[in-house]
Amino acid sequence: MFLPNMLTSERLMKIAILGTGNVGGTLGTCWAKKGHEVIYGVRNPHDPDLKALIETSSGKTSAVTLKEVAACADVIILAVPWNAAQEVLQNLGDLRGKTLLDCTNPLAPNLAGLTLGQDTSGAEQIAKWLPGANVVKIFNTTGAENIGNPIYPEGPSLMLYCGDNAEAKASAAQLALDLGFDVYDLGPLTGARLLEPWALVWIQLAVKLKIGRNFAFRLVHR
Repeated sequence: MFLPNMLTSERLMKIAILGTGNVGGTLGTCWAKKGHEVIYGVRNPHDPDLKALIETSSGKTSAVTLKEVAACADVIILAVPWNAAQEVLQNLGDLRGKTLLDCTNPLAPNLAGLTLGQDTSGAEQIAKWLPGANVVKIFNTTGAENIGNPIYPEGPSLMLYCGDNAEAKASAAQLALDLGFDVYDLGPLTGARLLEPWALVWIQLAVKLKIGRNFAFRLVHR
């Protein structure tokens, strides 16, 4: 487990989550149970489905409009489909100095591959869209089932992350530890060029080869 030096103790955070699907909803529910304040950033905070999600979450959970997200959160989680990411981010306003955890993958239709890769990545594109924001790639390499419960008989499953800002990476690592993952720092944000194709390995096994979604990767040492 390779952790940044500034990661010393658990701290509670205000976490804004963009996306209320399987990944966003699972992250929010789990972090709320850990005592973090969870705020869903949505177009319509009064949506009945969102109200149901908030009511089933323990802890302090609420919803605000997209324009209110930047002012109310320590960390922002991007968990929307890739084709919606740019539009959602454009509605947030200035995120300079903010920490944004990118959970997306630039998937082609029908999971046929990635629309970006090799000499760039989705995470690097997001950083270009958000100049001055501290983008960390994390939570993109596994399914919601493992986010909700990353513990297997062999031990906790693996969560890799990367980014260019040490403080933002420390927040990302802490939030992954809070969920129960074994976390490893993959280096600068260019590491997303490895993490996004890595996500395709999990998708290939889970969906196309039909082994199911209740499996995970783990780093073992001799």
